Amino acid sequence: MSKVALITGVTGQDGSYLAEFLLEKGYEV
Repeated sequence: MSKVALITGVTGQDGSYLAEFLLEKGYEV
């Protein structure tokens, strides 16, 4: 079962960085 992370404000620099980090960790963003 995959982990899912919901990120608000993905258009921001921090949000996009966090999304990339979570994708590498195996999260579904």
